[in-house]
Amino acid sequence: MFLPCFYLNFFSSIHLSDEENKRVYGKCNNPNGHGHNYKVEVTVRGKIDAHTGMVMNLTDLKAHIEEVIMIPLDHNNLDKDVPYFAKVVSTTENVAVYIWDHMVKLLPPSLLYEIKIHETDKNIVIYRGE
Repeated sequence: MFLPCFYLNFFSSIHLSDEENKRVYGKCNNPNGHGHNYKVEVTVRGKIDAHTGMVMNLTDLKAHIEEVIMIPLDHNNLDKDVPYFAKVVSTTENVAVYIWDHMVKLLPPSLLYEIKIHETDKNIVIYRGE
């Protein structure tokens, strides 16, 4: 399942000084935030049900995506609107972990395979729960 999302975030680690944050995160360490038009892919894999012909009902998957991704994250300021990111730097890698951790709780066991986030055409993060 592939969907576009927009996030606003400000990369800053509570474990680093202001100087270190500027050095590590560069232009992404802007106190006014910066936005991304992320594209998120949620991949499930498993056995195809002989009766339905599906690994998972896409209507159910869309509902879980709405609950985990669209409602809490889309068009929000991650650092201010999502409690998880109050203490976790809102890098694309950490956004992928956040999505995985929440999706895996809603899906049947071992069905979630991969979260892929396209930050840009060339910057892509893949997370498989490792």
